Amino acid sequence: MATADLEPRLRADARRNRDRLLEVARTAFAAGQMPTLEAIARDAGVGIGTFYRHFPTREALIEAVYRVERAELCARVEPLLAEHGPVTALRTWMNHYADFIATKRGMAEALKVIIAEDTLASARARENLNAAVGGLLTAGAQEGSLRGDVRPDDVVSTLVGIFLATDDHEQLGRMLDLLVDGLRAGAAAKHG
Repeated sequence: MATADLEPRLRADARRNRDRLLEVARTAFAAGQMPTLEAIARDAGVGIGTFYRHFPTREALIEAVYRVERAELCARVEPLLAEHGPVTALRTWMNHYADFIATKRGMAEALKVIIAEDTLASARARENLNAAVGGLLTAGAQEGSLRGDVRPDDVVSTLVGIFLATDDHEQLGRMLDLLVDGLRAGAAAKHG
């Protein structure tokens, strides 16, 4: 997703600079690196002044990367539902969400500060994730493959708990499978 959706007032050249800065930062963060702001500017082919015009602080850059990637994660719902049934789409989306969280571990401390300082952004993030999960659950309930009595925010909270509970990829997969099994239609009757 281009940042044009997030910053529609930027001139085309400024938007390109911002997009390059975000891409360089995303690549570095995904590799577990926290490069200097000067290195990010240099690798993006812009001066440090241009960097600071777009991102006055490291936290502003991290927040922008997080927002863009979260928007991309949430936008995956419709293509997944177009390609797969709701249960497979949900489980695949959970894998994407797990990957999204895994790449944020290096930014965890900065993200905690950002989220703590900006409750509006935190609420907006939760709304976006709830809407994505809600779309998957609704599709499954309409098809009859997923329970219709589950709140999206409960699923998102459970996912966050799972992600915090383990770094072990195999265990993570098993836990996500258990969650999906509990969301399947008929699961409430079996355990109710």
